[in-house]
Amino acid sequence: MGLVVDRRGKIVEAESLQDRILKGLYGHVLGRALLKPLVSPAVSRLVGGFLDSGFSKALIPWFMRSHSIDMADYEQKEYESYNDFFTRRMAKGARSIDSSPQALISPCDSRVSVYPVDGECEFTIKHTRYTAQSLLRDYRLAAEYAGGYVWVFRLCVEDYHRYIYTDGGRVTGSVRIPGVLHTVNPVANDRYPVYKENTREYCVIRSEHFGKMIQMEVGAMLVGKIHNHFRGERVRRGWEKGRFAFGGSTVILLTKKGAALPDEDILENSRRGWETRVRLGERVGGRPAG
Repeated sequence: MGLVVDRRGKIVEAESLQDRILKGLYGHVLGRALLKPLVSPAVSRLVGGFLDSGFSKALIPWFMRSHSIDMADYEQKEYESYNDFFTRRMAKGARSIDSSPQALISPCDSRVSVYPVDGECEFTIKHTRYTAQSLLRDYRLAAEYAGGYVWVFRLCVEDYHRYIYTDGGRVTGSVRIPGVLHTVNPVANDRYPVYKENTREYCVIRSEHFGKMIQMEVGAMLVGKIHNHFRGERVRRGWEKGRFAFGGSTVILLTKKGAALPDEDILENSRRGWETRVRLGERVGGRPAG
């Protein structure tokens, strides 16, 4: 996988043990055969059932130690299951939402990359070619995003797994696309077009400051549940949109040509194949000048 850097360009993540294991599995024919049952929704439902049970509470102390989770950022409560802990809420004031009309904000704590959508509505994530149509399963809607950007916010297991609306506006439609559940680690994307194979949900938002945009949630290995809240037709920037159950996962934004430009550091890092570490509510781009 590529490097992960912070907003100052400092390397904050390199290849981990998990990355090396996944690279070995996805990079070898025998490993891919072993992974086949793990990416099925049925296995995710089975694992999810256990993680929703009280028996899974025993995993919480181990997870906190192995991922150095600082609970000062989170609500203080007695967690009833591992998934109850995994979907824990932030403590009030732990994150700041940039309210500037010019700022496009991150919907989650994540590692972000941005990719231009060309005139044929195609884009490349790492080494894999996608079309907006294959992502959305809607030819007419996909065609509207030619010349825009796709913003990929990848969450790891240690991240906060709730996400927000990036701007206020009117939700005009919601779509669920069933699929398999590959890991969203970049090593899987080298072998499988995970963002058009994985289970995903998206809504169309006529936003107040960035035009008609798409906000999509993508499930990943052992993430059988994408919990989106029903907020009604009108939404506000910073409102909680939903949460992911256990596992890594991804939020994707699609913005139209000229509607939003990525901040220069994020754009340059993406050109180099690096991801940029961002936090929920933080500015990641903005409206073009003029």
